[in-house]
Amino acid sequence: MIGISADFDPVHLGHVRLIDKGREIADETGDEVVIYLNRDFSANHAPFFVPYEARKEMALEAGADRVVPIEGLHYRLTLAYTVPIRIAMMIEDGVVDYVDAANVSPDLIIKKAREFASRGVFSGIPRELPNRNVIRWFAVNEFLYSKYRRKMKFHIIPELTVDGSKISGREIRQEIIDNNMEITPSVQRVLPESTIRILEREIEKGNVPGRRNLAAIMERMNNLSRGELMKIAYLNADAINSIVRNRKYYREGQIWAAFRKAGYGPVLTRLAMSSIEMNVRREEVRDLIEHYTRKGWIPPDQRVGKLIDRAWFVSEKVIEGMSSVRANEMFLRGRPEVNAPSSFEAGLSLRKHEVRSIRDGMDAHIYVDQNDILSCQIRNGIKIKSPLHLSAQMATYLRLVIDSHIIPFHATIRKRKKGFRALVKIN
Repeated sequence: MIGISADFDPVHLGHVRLIDKGREIADETGDEVVIYLNRDFSANHAPFFVPYEARKEMALEAGADRVVPIEGLHYRLTLAYTVPIRIAMMIEDGVVDYVDAANVSPDLIIKKAREFASRGVFSGIPRELPNRNVIRWFAVNEFLYSKYRRKMKFHIIPELTVDGSKISGREIRQEIIDNNMEITPSVQRVLPESTIRILEREIEKGNVPGRRNLAAIMERMNNLSRGELMKIAYLNADAINSIVRNRKYYREGQIWAAFRKAGYGPVLTRLAMSSIEMNVRREEVRDLIEHYTRKGWIPPDQRVGKLIDRAWFVSEKVIEGMSSVRANEMFLRGRPEVNAPSSFEAGLSLRKHEVRSIRDGMDAHIYVDQNDILSCQIRNGIKIKSPLHLSAQMATYLRLVIDSHIIPFHATIRKRKKGFRALVKIN
């Protein structure tokens, strides 16, 4: 099999070149060209402009033999996780040759990929590297060789350009929207006739553009407490405080502004919005990663246990006076043995009437308040809020876990001889 992994939103002439290259290989080997087509959310965590069935039809019209849907990943996981899963799926399906496009030489891609693979680094590939996602594909392909004793053969072709510029699906979509859903002559230049025909049909039906469920996103952002928001994946403390501080939401631009104020870039904002829209919980992401870890598909540096170990290691080094950036680098470089605690207790500040209102075993929602203080909230008819009293290292550790985006945590009230405490459990 010859595999291509794509959004194809919509299929343009650059995509056609990928399929043509696959067809060229297939003519020599007698294999079929199979498109692994993202179905529910794009690889960049956004809703699709064109519906899946129409994009599937475009791919088949452009020369593919078969289309395999990839779903349930891109609103739950970052690209660092979806790439290993997609590659492993393709290898297990029998894909031998993989076709992609890049604007740098294959030799440079291979060199960089092997460098990262030898260091066991698959998620920390620098943003400034050109075509870094292609580099990640190469690196993960090398990693999975140890499991399957075989890997896909990569065929990298130059990215197609028109008038010196790379064809951009994002620019195609935006130009259609900006021109009242008309496929302008400049857009038609970069689309095959089959795509134009299918796209015109879907626009006429009102199926294009696809949209987010903004009502669900705004309902949650407007109404959930800090503790409840903290359970949703890809929301860190800064994002949650920005969400609460900038309520009330009634336009998409306000949502983007809230995440921008929290330091989120476009990709992470789209993932956070998708996670809120689909109500993705940290436990759900953890379970998905651990499922694929058991299958041997997740590189060691991305496993949940390693993320927890890194949080503990960094908290140790920060207390010693080291910067968190340097501590992270040291952990990734040295892969030290770490024994991170899975639970610990925190002190509470409670008034007398509050003490009478709580009991052993009650749940407590952990959050970071507007003053950046780790706190918990207990509900028993009334809201009881208290800061968490922790050692400096434990406070740093818990904050790193919170800001991991995906590690779940939970607190339960425990009655001790000297009063009530919060038992915090990690993962």
